[in-house]
Amino acid sequence: MDPDELLKLDNQLCFALYSTHLALNQMYRKLLTPLGLTYPQYLVMLILWETTPLSVSEIGKRLFLESSTLTPMLKRLEKMQLIMRQRSTQDERQVFISLTAQGQQLKHQAQTIPELIQQHSQCDLQSLNELKQQLEDLRARLI
Repeated sequence: MDPDELLKLDNQLCFALYSTHLALNQMYRKLLTPLGLTYPQYLVMLILWETTPLSVSEIGKRLFLESSTLTPMLKRLEKMQLIMRQRSTQDERQVFISLTAQGQQLKHQAQTIPELIQQHSQCDLQSLNELKQQLEDLRARLI
């Protein structure tokens, strides 16, 4: 390919990913606003709905976030009474996060979100799963 063509915005993988990310975030914002969650908070809740309690470092590892980024978000979720933060009795530096009853209840309200995202994408489940796998493979190669 011509070097000038390589530098065109529309030929950039990064821009395709970035602009898709923005569009997807707009869709999630519409769906999450009634739940009172931002997209990053939703990701934290997804992890905690799978397994609780978890340490801040375990959550950060799953989300590829540093604890300095995660801690303010967790404090907001705690203020919203969705999670509890508790210091480890064995190591004060370690903080464990668990769901409150209200946080667990929110899971029921969020259960329709994946299906709504699929519907809005106008893609079948197999295509979305294949795309997800391709993106996970790409991420693994880049890390």
